[in-house]
Amino acid sequence: MNTKKSYLPFGIRDKIGYLLGDLGNDFTFILSSSFLLKFYTDVMHISAGIVGLIMMLARFADAFTDVTMGRLCDRSPVRAAGKFKPWILRATAPVAIASFLIYQSSLADTPLPFRIGWLAVTYILWGSVFYTAVNIPYGSMASAISNEPSDRQSLSTYRSLGSTLAGVIVGAGVPLIAYETKVIGGVAVAEMNGPRFTLIAGIFSILAIISYMICYVLTTERVTPDVSPERHRRTSVKDMLLSAVKNRALLSIIAASIVMLLAQFTLQQMANYVYPDYYANTAAQSASTFAMLFGMIIAATLAKPLVGKFGKAEISVVSSFIAAAVCLLLYFIRPASVWVYVAFNFFAWLALGVFTMVSWAIITDVIDYSEIKNGIREDGSIYALYSFARKLGQAAAAGITGALLVLVGYEKTAGVPVTDSVKSGIYTISTVVPAAGFLLLALILLFWYPLKKHAVDENVRILKARREGES
Repeated sequence: MNTKKSYLPFGIRDKIGYLLGDLGNDFTFILSSSFLLKFYTDVMHISAGIVGLIMMLARFADAFTDVTMGRLCDRSPVRAAGKFKPWILRATAPVAIASFLIYQSSLADTPLPFRIGWLAVTYILWGSVFYTAVNIPYGSMASAISNEPSDRQSLSTYRSLGSTLAGVIVGAGVPLIAYETKVIGGVAVAEMNGPRFTLIAGIFSILAIISYMICYVLTTERVTPDVSPERHRRTSVKDMLLSAVKNRALLSIIAASIVMLLAQFTLQQMANYVYPDYYANTAAQSASTFAMLFGMIIAATLAKPLVGKFGKAEISVVSSFIAAAVCLLLYFIRPASVWVYVAFNFFAWLALGVFTMVSWAIITDVIDYSEIKNGIREDGSIYALYSFARKLGQAAAAGITGALLVLVGYEKTAGVPVTDSVKSGIYTISTVVPAAGFLLLALILLFWYPLKKHAVDENVRILKARREGES
């Protein structure tokens, strides 16, 4: 790695630009993870089990596209804009258009096989091809913006804030606009309006393009990796995968990401069933999103000082145990008041937020560890494997949630409220699955993940000494 060229020093431009990059990512990603299942069950009238299965099967495509994109990033020449930024520019419009095409309510009356095929094709184009083409270069770019651990932690925090901001805009805005409440037989029923949702998807696609463009302009790649034929020979796909299997830090953080996203996205997806169907209160769903924002902001202010004192993995273990405990308490208490449920969710999101704020800095720690272990720095390839793991977590949440909804008997019919037994099942899914995911996350970070604070500090010292020796 080298930093010989003269650049503007790392600062607020990079932080805001990187924040906006993940804001662009999550205008489409959170829309999918939070509302795709609901849209296709209630508007397109496809079984939750089928939708979840398609989302899980798409991950087989990701196994190829994610690794391929990572390899392309690692082998890309360094241009005037940098090594990773040109990829963001190329993929911006395609990912936004593909996302919009997924949510075409005008196709709701077409034959069922066509609707299923439309979902499969557009979802794979969006998630497995174009989202991969923009997200992996974006994530890999963090280690090219700066090689200082404190700067990378700042980028991780700002990235998480961008994701949180998108979560608030999508999570709070969509329920207020997309749902309409009807009273049928004296019972309030919240139903999703398909044409409104299609319009919302189009607006978010436009906002994603704007966010990506500002990210491209504001960020600067300062750290240039050396790319040589020798490096290519040493890092074939086979060698990369064999190295990954032997990499305890990478394997453990991949497992941690899968269970964390299983918990997180189950919370997000089930909000579309708990609030409209269990509590019949979509306004509370929007309020819960603002509670999530407040929790994430508190987590962002706490993350850096806590990391400096205790370490990323250490504080993540504690926060994950707390999130699991909150979800279990909700399961046993089953509050009659929706606002008590919102309050408990605030504490769950606050605890989850601590890990979220450090998670992107953790993957740069893993990249450093791998460079020391293997003698090769592969930002794109390692980030690609990590990205694939995150998609597995999202797919697992969709697949498990869809299967469990079928198991408890959920089948939305316009104008017909769900039964009490189905409501009880919805509530159980929304609390037990996240609790299990958060508990597994804490255990993985505690017993399997090796990069505690002392190890990270030592790795930073080793790499800094190497680079000073090469300069």
